[in-house]
Amino acid sequence: MRDPFFRPPASLVRAAEPLAQPLALKTLPLHLHEILPAFCIYEFINRVVSPYVSARLASRVYPQLSRKTKINWNVHFVSMVQSCFINTLALWVIFADKERMRMSWKERVWGYTGAGGMVQGFAAGYFAWDLLASSIDIDVHGWGALAHAASALTVSMMGFRPFVNYYGLNFILYELSTPFLNIHWWLDKVGMTGGTLQLVNGIALLTTFGGSRLIWGTYQNYRMYADIWRAVQNPGELPVPSWLAIAYLASTTALSGLNFYWFGKMIQTVAKRFEKPKEIKGKTDKKKQ
Repeated sequence: MRDPFFRPPASLVRAAEPLAQPLALKTLPLHLHEILPAFCIYEFINRVVSPYVSARLASRVYPQLSRKTKINWNVHFVSMVQSCFINTLALWVIFADKERMRMSWKERVWGYTGAGGMVQGFAAGYFAWDLLASSIDIDVHGWGALAHAASALTVSMMGFRPFVNYYGLNFILYELSTPFLNIHWWLDKVGMTGGTLQLVNGIALLTTFGGSRLIWGTYQNYRMYADIWRAVQNPGELPVPSWLAIAYLASTTALSGLNFYWFGKMIQTVAKRFEKPKEIKGKTDKKKQ
């Protein structure tokens, strides 16, 4: 399936080739026209759209927030826009790209379609922005967020070799839980902690996180490991460099491990929102006695 976005300008393709060739990122010049606008749009949303919209929709809360909380708020706003957009785009390509559906294990490792590259391009634009945002405000986001952004961008860029671009598209569906995570964070900030809306959203958050990241993600990791192992055992004309296989597998395994860790923490966090204060709980227990 071809890239449905407009064709890249020839001048931009030529300008990208000196960077792409030494790094063996063969398809990068074909999608730089998607990476750069995505990066700029997300920065515009962060600096202009989120402060403007948030100050009007949450006029009693947003203007009173501290600097660090406002930065976090705006990042959540960008994350909300990005996750809704990239999930919709990825699901559409997964169901519409017939060429992708027919891929053999070799094509799942080394294959490429324009539509899949488009999704990879828009995702890379966001991860590049996330790396910049994490670097500028590292006192707010911390070194862990910076490392995560760098890892996500690196893995995303590997898809332009192309390398396991098929699975890169599947892993984007991790973002299905992100809108509910953002809503959970906002509900805390606007004083709706422990309410019915947060309970319903918390159930949706845990369900989508467990389904997309733990069940779906583990299954896709297993399939990807099997395909890469086949490629290593049957190099043919397209051998998999050892460093590339190790780097990609290590990154995805680490992210999978973090997903299980975060899921446990998430359950604890959601549960705490609905625990009764100790004093109230004690009085209730006495009345029952």
